Amino acid sequence: MSSTPTFHWFLPTAGDGREVGAVIAVQGRSARSINRRPTLDYLGQIAKAAEASGFTAVLTPTGSGCEDAWITCAALIPQTGSLNFLVAFRPGFILPTLAAQQATTFQRLSGGRLRLNIVTGGDPVEQRRFGDFLDHDQRYARTDEFLTVFRQALTEGPFDHEGEHYTIEGGGSVLRHPAAPIYFGGASPAGEAVAAKQADVYLTWGETPTAVAERVGRMRALAAANGRELSFGIRLHVISRDTPEEAWAEADRLLDAMDPAAIKAAQERFARMDSVGQSRMAALHGGAAGGLGGADHHGLEVAPNLWAGIGLVREGAATALVGSHEQVAERLDEYAAIGFDEFILSGYPHLEEAFRVGEQVVPLVTGTPAPVAAPRDRDLAAGATAG
Repeated sequence: MSSTPTFHWFLPTAGDGREVGAVIAVQGRSARSINRRPTLDYLGQIAKAAEASGFTAVLTPTGSGCEDAWITCAALIPQTGSLNFLVAFRPGFILPTLAAQQATTFQRLSGGRLRLNIVTGGDPVEQRRFGDFLDHDQRYARTDEFLTVFRQALTEGPFDHEGEHYTIEGGGSVLRHPAAPIYFGGASPAGEAVAAKQADVYLTWGETPTAVAERVGRMRALAAANGRELSFGIRLHVISRDTPEEAWAEADRLLDAMDPAAIKAAQERFARMDSVGQSRMAALHGGAAGGLGGADHHGLEVAPNLWAGIGLVREGAATALVGSHEQVAERLDEYAAIGFDEFILSGYPHLEEAFRVGEQVVPLVTGTPAPVAAPRDRDLAAGATAG
């Protein structure tokens, strides 16, 4: 683990708002959760807020319900100066040789500010909507081969490859640039095997410290068996306020705003997914707003300050750290002690919360002074509109 963890933010390319909504599909959304459209201007405000607040990169999702991550991030290059872009994409929807060319171009145009999040898939219905009919383990086998060819296309040439999914003759990029780091998550045995072999940063969603500690230990052993070492990243939402009472009141507000019909639609979609990670997220809340029997947020607090309410309507990352700034920082310190080098955080709405978390929470973990945003950057948060 590095001495100082690295912090990233999230770019809501499906739209933003003051309530929780789905991010990669249309189910589980309400009008209030996306009342800020993902225009280039608004996403640019978030990117600049994240940069001004000291975040290293922004994660951009991939799915049928959000804007294309490659195009969106490329459009934001000139709006930012040092911010990295963690571009999520699905290897089954693009040839590895073309992806290598896109990555090289992005690196050249951005000055080396690309990071790649490989998403193998999770919702069979959405996969088929894009024309992908492979089953769970077949998709991971394809991802393994994809990344092998992808790395060759970046560093070798010409080369030939003949595999189960790809056949290449004379491949290789004429233009070279340092390869972007590969971020990869997978909770199933098939996913973990690919991560141990191919990933630079292994990603997990925000399970309890006990659960992720076991995962980190297992992944270290798997990587070592492949003669490799991994860095580790964790994806969490944050609800941080001056006092614990204020933070939990905000969690209750988010919970109260969730449309029961949206919860039902989201849980039905999660149940059909073959993603082990998604199943683990859904198991934390059980699909009911009352959680473990409580009428408010208490039934959904699955570990100290770790709240599973987000996952009632949102796929993927489903938990939030809730508490005072000091409490949230303490929980982040606990995850860092487990071995997490990188944190990908978010909050609703993403513009204002980028400033709040960057100024009030991150410095408590890193021990560095809060960043001083330019007056114009601060005005972005105060003057955000529906767009």
